[in-house]
Amino acid sequence: MAQKWFSPVAAKLAAHRATVSRPLLLAVNGSQGSGKSTLADYLVASLKFEHQLSVVTLSLDDFYYTHSERLQLSRKVHPLLATRGVPGTHDMELLNRTLDALLASPRSPGRSTAVNIPRFDKANDDRLPESGWETISGPLDIIILEGWCLGVRPQSAQQLELPVNDLEKNEDAQGVWRFYVNDKIQSQLLPLYNRVDRWLMLQATSFDCVFRWRLEQEQKLAQSLSHKTSSKTMGEAEIARFIQYYQRLTEQCIKDLPGKVHYLYQLDKGRNILNVEYRDSVSG
Repeated sequence: MAQKWFSPVAAKLAAHRATVSRPLLLAVNGSQGSGKSTLADYLVASLKFEHQLSVVTLSLDDFYYTHSERLQLSRKVHPLLATRGVPGTHDMELLNRTLDALLASPRSPGRSTAVNIPRFDKANDDRLPESGWETISGPLDIIILEGWCLGVRPQSAQQLELPVNDLEKNEDAQGVWRFYVNDKIQSQLLPLYNRVDRWLMLQATSFDCVFRWRLEQEQKLAQSLSHKTSSKTMGEAEIARFIQYYQRLTEQCIKDLPGKVHYLYQLDKGRNILNVEYRDSVSG
């Protein structure tokens, strides 16, 4: 199934890579638990073994502020910013420095560059120390950056005024948190989008799928860490609350982003691919 649906995209990426003089940047959008990491892993293998290209994957999740930095932000701006997830909880300076280094990777096989890639430990809700980061050596051909909110655009003040769930209604009654997040989309994410060469989306049918998908994701994480007593994995009630942080922007992406990506995969409730659309060019 992966070969059927994803190998054609790998071939298109390889062909497009040949037309540019620097590493190609692919941005992957998909709601929580939609399969972004699995897709990225497959593309890495396919591009390496079928097209002899060097590929690195980055997750927007790995650039979350540290736990202590988010606590400081929550005291300074709004308590909801202590929880990772929304724009404004990422260290975008670190992400842009990392992308600068990767995009400057020499193409000549005889040359090499080493870049340290941050990694985030979701089980403990904190970024790993630099000793736990991954080192990538060039030259590179393609960079895959995946993230649940990549591609989201700022909303109008009128859209932001109406809460979309109990979290916004009861814990952000004045809209301070969501207006702050919206400002970070404008000031931090839009400039990032200008660096992207190709866009791919795994489109959920609706936000209703996200709870089950995210719960499955957390259960797998908990099982893999069952021998560790310090894990901060979440239970069902915690996941139900956690995804409310993501609801506004996830719903916006599901609605607005499909027509603005080069490769669109439409998923059913079981994450099976229903259809794929390819576009050579997109706008907006």
